[in-house]
Amino acid sequence: MANYVLVHGAWGGGWAYDRLARELRGAGHKLLVAQLAGLGTRKDGLNPAIDLSTHVRDVVGQIEAEGFDRFVLCGHSYGGMVITGVAARLGARIDALCYIDAFLPAHGESLWDITGDFEHRWYIDTQKDTPGLVAPIGGVELLQNPRFGRHPLLTLLEPVRLTGEEAKVPRHTYIFASGWQPTPFPRFRDKVKGDPKWQLHEVGGGHDVMADQPEKLLEIVLGLA
Repeated sequence: MANYVLVHGAWGGGWAYDRLARELRGAGHKLLVAQLAGLGTRKDGLNPAIDLSTHVRDVVGQIEAEGFDRFVLCGHSYGGMVITGVAARLGARIDALCYIDAFLPAHGESLWDITGDFEHRWYIDTQKDTPGLVAPIGGVELLQNPRFGRHPLLTLLEPVRLTGEEAKVPRHTYIFASGWQPTPFPRFRDKVKGDPKWQLHEVGGGHDVMADQPEKLLEIVLGLA
């Protein structure tokens, strides 16, 4: 049996993985659904000082507290930034990395660097009245849902710093959701396509792969054990 660590995306929380976590546990695996500072169950602690390094430390600390020596590490959307940072610290202990319709940064790239004008305007414009705290992209009305909240701007501006440790991860998987537009993720699909170090899965449905393609996602993730 394997250990899995699941990292959620921006503005949301670990609840996005409820079904996948239940099914993985049902298959006998151990799970850590990471809880990121200022988001999800920890959104009461939201503040503008939270940056990407904060979230990387969060996940590393929760892995250590869980006692996982080896594990499969998965990240959705913004979670791709976080798991890249975690791999740069714990790569030798990671059996596989799985990017679920997620950002895949290179060394020195921030999320700002790998998004476009629409995202940049949104990040800046929607934090003007709440400096440093960005509204859910594409839908300020999501703030009426108690599960969602604002997201710290600094996490979107701080770059990933690779160390060489991430190169010790033996398996890499990218899941691309082809059923929604506009999507910022084709560039990452194209980056890994044809690379023998990567397995690429193109699935239908929208960005919320966990809800739109749960059976396919489970099949792919189980295959990483």
